[in-house]
Amino acid sequence: MVVLSLLWLFFHSTKTLETEERDAKISKYKTEKLIMEVKDGGTIRKALLVINCIILSIGNCGGPLITRLYFIHGGNRIWFSSWLQTAGCPIILLPIACAYVHRSRTADPTSENKVFCMERPLFIAAIVLGILSGLDNYFYSYGLSRLPVSTSSLIIASQLAFTAGFAFLLVKQKFTAYSINAVFLLTIGAGVLALHSSSDRPGNESNKEYILGFVMTLAAAALYGFILPLVELTYKKAKQEISYALVMEIQLVMCLVATAFCTVGMLVNNDFKVIGREAREFELGETKYYIVAIFSAIIWQFFFLGAIGVVFCASSLLSGVVISVLLPVTEILAVFFFNEKFQAEKGVSLALSLWGFLSYFYGDIKRIKTKKPTPETEMASPLPPNSLESSV
Repeated sequence: MVVLSLLWLFFHSTKTLETEERDAKISKYKTEKLIMEVKDGGTIRKALLVINCIILSIGNCGGPLITRLYFIHGGNRIWFSSWLQTAGCPIILLPIACAYVHRSRTADPTSENKVFCMERPLFIAAIVLGILSGLDNYFYSYGLSRLPVSTSSLIIASQLAFTAGFAFLLVKQKFTAYSINAVFLLTIGAGVLALHSSSDRPGNESNKEYILGFVMTLAAAALYGFILPLVELTYKKAKQEISYALVMEIQLVMCLVATAFCTVGMLVNNDFKVIGREAREFELGETKYYIVAIFSAIIWQFFFLGAIGVVFCASSLLSGVVISVLLPVTEILAVFFFNEKFQAEKGVSLALSLWGFLSYFYGDIKRIKTKKPTPETEMASPLPPNSLESSV
C-alpha cells in the first residue's frame, strides 16, 4: 500500500511539473507575441506617418499653385474653387474598400464586418468638422484669388501659431524646448517673408480688394489652425477604436459635408450657369480649364488626407509644422511657374523653416530614445494609442 502511494505521488508530481513547464512556455510565447505586436504596431505607425507626410507635401505645395493657376488665367468663381478643394473625396472610397476586403479575409468569421465602422457620435462630429472645413475653403479661395501665392503663403504660415495655441487649449499639447524652438523659427521665417510682400501686390487690384484678401487668408489660417486640434480632440474623445480605416471614413464625411456646403454657395452665386462660358473664355483653352479643375480636386485631396493622417499618426502640432515648413517650398515653386520675384528674404525664410523642421524632429527622436519602453512596460500597455491592428 505504501509503495502504491509513493508511486502515485511520483507520477502526480511529474505531471504537475510538466503542466507548469507547459504553462510557462505558453506564457512566454504569449509575452513574446505581444511584444512583437507592439513593435509591429509602432513600425506601421511610423510608415504611415512618413507616407502621410509625403501626401501632405504634394497637396500643400501643389494645391495653392494649381488654384492660383485657375485665377490668373481667367477663372473668377470663388465658390467653385472652394468646391474643388473637397470634390475629389470619392477617391477616399478606394482605401476604405481595400480596408473592408482586408477585414473580410482576416476577421473572425462569426463577427460582423461592416463597410463603414463609424458610429453616430463620430458621424455628428465629422459633420461639424465638414461645415468648418467648407467655410475655411471659401476663406482660403477668396484670399488666393486676390493675393499672389507668395503673399498668401506667408499669411498661412501664421496657422502654426494658431494650431499650437488651440492644441494647448483643446488637447493639452505638451511642448518641449525643441518644439517651442521649431514654432519660433517657423514663425520668424514667415515674418521674414513679409518684409517684401508689398512688391508682389497685383497692380490691377484696389487697396480694398487687397486688404480683404489679406483678412480672408488670415481667417483661413486661424480657422484651420482650430480644425486640426479639433480633429485630434475628436480622436481622443471617441468611444470606439480609432483605426486608420476609420480616419478615412471621417475624412470622407468631412469632405462630403464641405462639398455640400460649397455647392449651396455655388447655387446661390449661380456658378453652375457660368462654368461653361468661363471654360470657353479660359486663357489656356477650354480643355485645359477642365484639366485644371480635375487636378485641383485630386491634389487638394492629397492635402486633406495627409493633414488628417499626420494628426492620427502623431499630433495636430506636427501637422501644422509640416504645413509651415513647406510654405517656402511653395514660394520657390511659384517663382518657377509664375515668375514671382525671389528676394533674399525668401532664401532666409527657407533656411529658418528647415532649421525649425529639423529642430522638431530632433527633439522627437530624443524623446523617443529617453522613453524607450521596456518589455514590462510593453506588457502593461499591449497596444499603442489608436491601435492600428484593424486599420487596413
